[in-house]
Amino acid sequence: MIQTESQNRMIRQFLEDGNSITGLDALNKFGCMCLPRRICDIKEKGVAVESQWIKLENGKRIKEYWIAQ
Repeated sequence: MIQTESQNRMIRQFLEDGNSITGLDALNKFGCMCLPRRICDIKEKGVAVESQWIKLENGKRIKEYWIAQ
């Protein structure tokens, strides 16, 4: 539980600093293996997080999250 709260705090601060984040970013920067759950936790605290699917050059799609302005 402590690690979850710590990840929530770090990811929220990262987003509040004006950054966007993907699952791979979350894994590399914060050791977070389930970004959608962390985003859900952050949204439950009242933060307006938006997202969109991004298509990569290799044809795969990833989801990117950011705080609504």
